[in-house]
Amino acid sequence: MANTEDTVVYALGPNCGIEDVEEGKIYAGTVQGFANFGTFVQLSARLKGLVHKSNILQSHEEKDQIFVKIINIRNNGNIDLAEMIPEVFRLETITRRAHVTKLGEIQSLVGRNVTFEAEVAQVKQTSGPTIFTLVDESGSGNAAAFVEAGVRAYPEVELGGVVCVSGEVMRRQNQLQIEVSSMEALTGDDAKTVHDRIEAALDARAEPEDIPLLVESDVLTQLQPEMKKVAKLIRRAVFEAQPIILRHHADADGICAAAAVEQAVISLMREEGDDLDTAYYLFKRSPSKAPFYEVEDITRDLDFALKDHERFGQKMPLIVLMDNGSTEEDLPSMKMAQVYGLSMIVVDHHHPDAIVDEYVIAHVNPYHVGGDFGVTAGMLGTEVARLINPKVSDLIRHLPAVAGVGDRSEAQERQRYLDLVADEYSEDACKDIALALDYEQFWLRFNDGRELVKDILNLKGNRALQTRYVSLLVEQANEAIEDQMAASMPHVTEEILPNGAHLFRIDVEIFAHRFTFPPPGKTSGEIHDRLCRQHPGEPVVTLGFGPDFAVLRSRGVLMNIPKMVRELREEINGGGISGGGHLVVGSIKFVEGMREAALSGLVEKIGLADVEKA
Repeated sequence: MANTEDTVVYALGPNCGIEDVEEGKIYAGTVQGFANFGTFVQLSARLKGLVHKSNILQSHEEKDQIFVKIINIRNNGNIDLAEMIPEVFRLETITRRAHVTKLGEIQSLVGRNVTFEAEVAQVKQTSGPTIFTLVDESGSGNAAAFVEAGVRAYPEVELGGVVCVSGEVMRRQNQLQIEVSSMEALTGDDAKTVHDRIEAALDARAEPEDIPLLVESDVLTQLQPEMKKVAKLIRRAVFEAQPIILRHHADADGICAAAAVEQAVISLMREEGDDLDTAYYLFKRSPSKAPFYEVEDITRDLDFALKDHERFGQKMPLIVLMDNGSTEEDLPSMKMAQVYGLSMIVVDHHHPDAIVDEYVIAHVNPYHVGGDFGVTAGMLGTEVARLINPKVSDLIRHLPAVAGVGDRSEAQERQRYLDLVADEYSEDACKDIALALDYEQFWLRFNDGRELVKDILNLKGNRALQTRYVSLLVEQANEAIEDQMAASMPHVTEEILPNGAHLFRIDVEIFAHRFTFPPPGKTSGEIHDRLCRQHPGEPVVTLGFGPDFAVLRSRGVLMNIPKMVRELREEINGGGISGGGHLVVGSIKFVEGMREAALSGLVEKIGLADVEKA
């Protein structure tokens, strides 16, 4: 059939319905299927019609484009079509802006058809439908789109893209889900408008509340702006469905810091969406044996992140380092993370190296405001967690006290946190919990022991279980410690250094049980505590060493262990010196063949350090 240039073909937008079409007009459609009596044509996501076989002009396959004229709209809503083949035409798009629902409202809309605009946070292809995790300014949710089993629906929709989605809100396996009827990838100004709107709303939602600290502290007060920055970044990751990997030192202080943030993040995730599994695939807490982010750690984290990105369409994660991350030892791992564009946050109380700040987007450390390691990671982590989600405050308020006694803090904040929870936990009870954490983590190795840790810290509200379990762990830990001390103490040697300090040495490799609790660092700490009690008021340094390492504990000797390690690295050629720690607690590594030179150099520097006056 001949046509003039004035022939108009209309393309319907996904939200157009029967009220948007007229008899006699020509529309662009898509072949949906076939029957003996004709061909079904999809005109929009909400509208379809039938071309009777007598009105078909050429053969078609499914998904072919076809031009049709509406010849009749029946009272029951059925639409009769006739195929047209215009030679010259002008295409006009008819769009209809449906009422846009917010994802945060769908709890009350089960069984209703909704339309919403959102960003794509994850695209997961299952053996059945494609599952899109979507985020808008009010919340997040999953949308299921099906073309055929295991086939990617809407392949033009990409991770991070902006879409307009219509579908029915359904509850599947007790979880809310939108069954997609249409999904349109927005582009240009439409995409920018939606993106900017979501961005501004998420930024406002991520801003933490102004809440007071649990205790009075000049150091923590000065750190509040940076703690709020950290909390905002973590809240933003939750709202955007970005995975979070939390790495922490595997001792009581590090565990308390991480467990506090874990409770805040998981509770916020569960408030944010209806999917109870979200907390398990978007949040991972992993202990690091060393007090820094090792290359082994980042390699494992990258491996899992890349696999999840490839298999499940997840975003690359935000990495949060707690009770580690402040020193030069962290740099190799940070550089690897930077290659893959991973953002990194540090909450730590080790003496910081300035170069670290080139690789992180936020860094909470008491040294930045004139404090020191006495304000522990557990104290910092708990205050950050309360900013992430204030609702967990009562649940985690005892964690700073446990962290303080576990890390042997002598800061004023330690006693203030103990006073805060004195009605529930005595100082001795906090010490028992800290020892139980250390003992349990030793056997957990690299596992997080999420549920066991919650029981030890009473984060499930079962105080009776906590009491029984902590008592058992403390009993077993003390038996192991006494057995270790019986084997080790007779082999401790003593010398008086030029500065008057008592230096005690022990080879924990040959004079202590290996591969059991307590490990070398804890063994050295227990020996140090006993020696301090034997020499009250005097400066004491304990040096536990093995073939290629040494651990230091100090009381009353004003040494800077990170600085000493850097100096030894320059002074001992071929020593392979590395290490770090606080000013009075630290570790050092070296090559085995240079042990005597490394230990001699270390002892010489300890002997030159100032000592506190009694």
